[in-house]
Amino acid sequence: QQISWTPLLVLGYLFYLLLGAMVFQLLEKQAETHFRDQFQLEKLKFLQNYTCLDRQALEQFVQVLMEAWEKGVNPEGNSTNPSNWDFGNSFFFAGTVVTTIGYGNLSPSTVAGQIFCVFYALFGVPLNLAFLNQLGKGLNAHLITLERWVQKPGRAQVVQTLTMAIFLTTGTLLFLVFPPLVFSYVEGWSYGEGFYFTFITLSTIGFGDYVVGTNPNKHYIPVYRSLTAIWIVFGLAWLALVFNVGADLMAKFLQLKWQKTDLSLTEGATSKLEDEPEQPRIHIPS
Repeated sequence: QQISWTPLLVLGYLFYLLLGAMVFQLLEKQAETHFRDQFQLEKLKFLQNYTCLDRQALEQFVQVLMEAWEKGVNPEGNSTNPSNWDFGNSFFFAGTVVTTIGYGNLSPSTVAGQIFCVFYALFGVPLNLAFLNQLGKGLNAHLITLERWVQKPGRAQVVQTLTMAIFLTTGTLLFLVFPPLVFSYVEGWSYGEGFYFTFITLSTIGFGDYVVGTNPNKHYIPVYRSLTAIWIVFGLAWLALVFNVGADLMAKFLQLKWQKTDLSLTEGATSKLEDEPEQPRIHIPS
């Protein structure tokens, strides 16, 4: 009888979430407290330098800044900055909707825009999944073609491993290694920040703490965000295949582990029966 590994997977999943929560809390909580105290000190210094303001007026102004940021208006900018809803930015936003990235730095503020966004996502998300699925099949077909082209008798396992290595290496360079260099140059980020943005975007996590093309002090080419959206689509397809391969390997590992456990239990029970001496039969004379 095969033992189900689903309960173990559930427990492992919950443990992974708990572990992540503890590590994030350990790494980030102290920094958050420091930034919060620093912000309060800056507000006190501001009130001391500008005595014409009171604390309530300053809090109201800070609230206005926060509302402006939530509406997608950068508080550092002015009225001469490019619109957040020109065609390039709108195209980029549409891509973040159908791919479910949802950075959160920009969202529709009108009722008509919000309603349209709901129905746009309702049909766009399945369309995007179908497109990525078809794109993934195309990439997989190219992998199979490459494997057949280089395959030789007796080397199937080696060729399969080599093909997967080429696929992972090429995709890593195209979607994870080189793009941060471009973002570092254009946005002024460090390479680590660019790599962080790249992975958070392609994995559709999309925190929104780093978004391309939002610095009001920089002049971007009109197609910059549109090209970024196209890069995101192909990067999503590649990373989705990587995640699927990882999930399949993990599932096979768990199944193999339990099958070995079942096999060892079966063999142990069989050997125990074989090792037991045959009980002598007692004949009762009639």
